[in-house]
Amino acid sequence: MPERLVYWNGDFIPERSARVSVFDWALMYGDMLFEMTRTFKKKPFHLRKHLERLYDSLRYAEIDCGLSIDEMEAATFETIRKNEDRLEGLDFQIMHDVTRGSMPHYDTIVTEGQAPIVCIHVIPLVRHLGLMWERFRDGAHFVVPRQQSVPSRFLDPKAKNRSRLYYRVAELQAEHMDSGAMAVLTDEQGFLTEGTGNNFFIAKDGVIYTPKPHNILRGVSRYVCIEIARRLKVEVREADIEPYDVRQADEAWFTSTPYSMVPITRFDFYPVGDGKRGPLFQRLLDAWSEEVGISIDAQFKEYSELAKLWTP
Repeated sequence: MPERLVYWNGDFIPERSARVSVFDWALMYGDMLFEMTRTFKKKPFHLRKHLERLYDSLRYAEIDCGLSIDEMEAATFETIRKNEDRLEGLDFQIMHDVTRGSMPHYDTIVTEGQAPIVCIHVIPLVRHLGLMWERFRDGAHFVVPRQQSVPSRFLDPKAKNRSRLYYRVAELQAEHMDSGAMAVLTDEQGFLTEGTGNNFFIAKDGVIYTPKPHNILRGVSRYVCIEIARRLKVEVREADIEPYDVRQADEAWFTSTPYSMVPITRFDFYPVGDGKRGPLFQRLLDAWSEEVGISIDAQFKEYSELAKLWTP
């Protein structure tokens, strides 16, 4: 299989040749914005919405990537086209990575003329979905670690950035609490915010609740889930959610770009509802599958089998 090609500041280079300087701002400060989009039936899902969020993040970080959003979109489709024979007919994730560029002589002030790096690359979803298969099938266990979300007054989580050590600390703490558990963070008041790369939902008496959007990354999949629910005439409320509320919930799940929706069947070591995938979750997932033209259930299972033999 030919090596995948990466868009790198206007050129297309082999994946293994895509390297940043040891003085890049991304390496020195985590000064990097990014987006992940996935495909269904090889077609990007809500690409424009992901790019709009990327450009919102770039404005927040005061980075001019040198491309208009239309040019970025065109470069994305060209990257896909150049890799069509390198993706084995599989659905894939599209990564947009933008760094501020190299940082000369440990300068702490951004100087004029620094050239950002714009990278677009594509990766089959096989391993990503394969590693999540058992949680998707049986439900995930979420725990609340000691690590909290960084308050938006310090670093706004609505800008999707790589300065995310607090995410990693939360994941490590969750693993120490229960091997294989996933973390959902809280704010300073103890209200749930988000997972480390996903948005959190619960359902009680037929009503869906999800954390208020002021201190979270406003996920595209979160948006899709809410829109599907409203189309199905299911009430959705953005609310302050405490861990106590999850204990009383009938169902819980999370949304995330590569996985769409994954059920949460345990929370802080206790079952959520009856400890099984719930009917409202399944109803939403079925509607999502209908929207994208594939069975998300079936693709998860298929890719879990492929992942056993997969070589990245």
